[in-house]
Amino acid sequence: MEKKYQDINSKVIDSWVEEGWEWGIPIDQETYKKATQGDWFVLLTPTKKVPKEWFFDLKDKKVLGLASGGGQQMPIFNALGAKCTVLDYSKKQLQSEEEVAKRENYQIEIIHADMTKPLPFADKTFDLIFHPVSNVYVKEVKPIFKECYRVLKDGGILLSGLDNGVNFLFDDDEDKLKYKQPFDPTINIDQYEDSIKNNNGIQFSHSLNEQIGGQLEAGFILTNIYDDTNGYGRLHDFNVNTFFATRAIKKDIKD
Repeated sequence: MEKKYQDINSKVIDSWVEEGWEWGIPIDQETYKKATQGDWFVLLTPTKKVPKEWFFDLKDKKVLGLASGGGQQMPIFNALGAKCTVLDYSKKQLQSEEEVAKRENYQIEIIHADMTKPLPFADKTFDLIFHPVSNVYVKEVKPIFKECYRVLKDGGILLSGLDNGVNFLFDDDEDKLKYKQPFDPTINIDQYEDSIKNNNGIQFSHSLNEQIGGQLEAGFILTNIYDDTNGYGRLHDFNVNTFFATRAIKKDIKD
């Protein structure tokens, strides 16, 4: 590949946002107001709401939205009293965050950065990391979990939305098996050419060993999990789970 896949992906996601991508449309004022009154939900995967019992009281807690731009989740956490930081490498996604913050007159730390690099935060900075489905745009996920562990406080929570790899098996119509796993366009020219042609960015499938095992290797304790579908399409119609969400905590080894 002539360009770094991260640079390709940031530009592709910017283009999706400009075209009205559902994950780049910021929440409206009514949704924000309802959240301030205790009526709220957030998503880690396409359709299922994250259980509220996965959270603690967020008032005055420090929350990192990791690759979580778009003005959808961070405004909710702000409305609940959290002190929020969002990191994303899509400028358009971060613009959505700025748009909501200005409209609702609150402060949020906005960082344009690549999560495949060391996170620009000190050890034990955050109480909660919210990481919706985004590591499909990353070749190596284990280093990200290690960085999450480092920047979380003891007892901190990592909430992650993850892809189980099934989507990467099929063609665009989801009616024919097309690709072997792992799906990695950086080493498979056919996958790379199809990804560029279809404006999909450079995406990667990841195994449970990488994603669950990666969290455990980093030191996390897995406390809960659920599956989800795409929300549309043939696989969804057949109720095939293609995503899952995990709740993991950082617990001091001395405890």
